[in-house]
Amino acid sequence: MTLAADTRFMALALSLGRRAEGAVWPNPAVGCLIVKNGRIVGRGWTQPSGRPHAETVALAQAGALAKGATAYVTLEPCAHTGKTPPCAQALIDADVARVMVACADSDPRVSGQGVAMLQAAGIVVEVGLLEREARAAHIGFFSKVDLGRPMVTLKLASSFDGRIATASGESQWITAAPARRLVHFMRAQHDAVLVGGGTARKDDPSLNVRDLGISRQPARIVVSRHLDLPLISKLAQTAADIPLILCHTPSADPQLVKTWQQLGATMIPCASHAGQLDPAELLQKLGHHGLTRVFCEGGGGLAASLLRAGLVDRLVGFTAGLVIGADGLPSTGPLGLSRLGNAPRFQLQSTRAIGPDILHIWDRT
Repeated sequence: MTLAADTRFMALALSLGRRAEGAVWPNPAVGCLIVKNGRIVGRGWTQPSGRPHAETVALAQAGALAKGATAYVTLEPCAHTGKTPPCAQALIDADVARVMVACADSDPRVSGQGVAMLQAAGIVVEVGLLEREARAAHIGFFSKVDLGRPMVTLKLASSFDGRIATASGESQWITAAPARRLVHFMRAQHDAVLVGGGTARKDDPSLNVRDLGISRQPARIVVSRHLDLPLISKLAQTAADIPLILCHTPSADPQLVKTWQQLGATMIPCASHAGQLDPAELLQKLGHHGLTRVFCEGGGGLAASLLRAGLVDRLVGFTAGLVIGADGLPSTGPLGLSRLGNAPRFQLQSTRAIGPDILHIWDRT
């Protein structure tokens, strides 16, 4: 097999893995191809709720044709028995001849052991093809394993001068329908959507994915110190149907905690400092809950707290061609900066027009 062919097949495996984003946490969204004599005989990606794994799906499709074939896997095959048997053993049992692994798994239950199992069985293993792309694809999983928290995407939709509403609070709609539709697709690529209590009170959002033909829904997370959220709201009405996580202080009214639990919400108490929940502890607890990718949609106070703490991994900006002025509501709250050198810095990854608006995506440097 030539390097060009290997690269093409691994790129296809990565595209398969992306189909699982947002639906498989706490597991990674892995893609796998089984190729024999230059022909794809099996393909798979991690299934909803994280199993079966991509390798299992692809091998089942390949059947007997897997013998002597090459497997392309976007993450090192697991080597431990959890809720499913080890994927490394499944590849061995299928008698594949070669396994191409995009990147190693840093989970201590797997790290290096999957590759070692395969090599011990006489299978040729190569690691590192399209590694940079694979690490980017699995950024949420690696963040949870290595840092104990999910990766955070902060979405800001604003006017040209960085405002999200007029002085009177009018905000619908600054960006046009194509941008708003794309936001729903981005929600679907994440495990959960995160907003502050002020946004939940003001907008009464559903925080779900609509009009895309997608049945699965991301979890909804609301940060509300005192749980002073309306009990007659879209979130309350759907708490039993779509996962709802409420993060609050330990001193929140026990009766409100009990009421929200009865509605179906998961309650996560977090420490509070300077009038805000500790963002680092908040994300650690969300990571412990299994979340790997969180899509934060504001408001300004929550966005500022995450930026101040250095916890934003990706910025997604939608900029509209209108100017609101200094009396409008800014997209983030105060960061307390006195020097530009202390400002959070991000590196531009891409930019393109979305209808009449501009989408720009930045990753933390």
